[in-house]
Amino acid sequence: MAKKELTADQRKDLLDTLKGRFEKNMNRHESVDWNLIQEKLEAAPDKLWSLFQMEETGGEPDVVTLEPQDGFHVFYDCSPETPKGRRSLCYDREAWEARKKFKPENTAMDMAVEMGIEMISEDEYRSLHQFGEFDRKTSTWVLTPENIRSHGGAIFCDYRYGQVFTYHNGADSYYASRGFRGKLKV
Repeated sequence: MAKKELTADQRKDLLDTLKGRFEKNMNRHESVDWNLIQEKLEAAPDKLWSLFQMEETGGEPDVVTLEPQDGFHVFYDCSPETPKGRRSLCYDREAWEARKKFKPENTAMDMAVEMGIEMISEDEYRSLHQFGEFDRKTSTWVLTPENIRSHGGAIFCDYRYGQVFTYHNGADSYYASRGFRGKLKV
């Protein structure tokens, strides 16, 4: 398990990066004050570590206001394509264990837990598209309802032809262009 602490330089660089992205994309979080976000982050080193993981794997996290969060602010992966450092993953551990050969290095669900973040839902994925076009060339595993997962399947989404599409696949499948997007409440 990786050490869940950042150096002073890593913290500073991350906060600078997050602030720059926040200021550049105000349409994602109108009426939100960066100083409040930074104050919350500085008081929660574990959240900063998780955001560092999101950033290091290519997620480009930013605060996105999809709905009122009862005092929370939520960072979502806002990279144009599914994060590069989180691709070629099957859906979950059960699917990984079911593969007889050519197992991927990890699973989307396990990696999210290791990073201290949550995978996004289909509804969140659709809502995220009010702020831009995501996954025009890639696809994203999303939280799969138990009634689908119990049959061995999992769902993923992408954006093609000006439209969000939801598909299904075996949960044990993995592709170089499919990863997952996460979120983190602070």
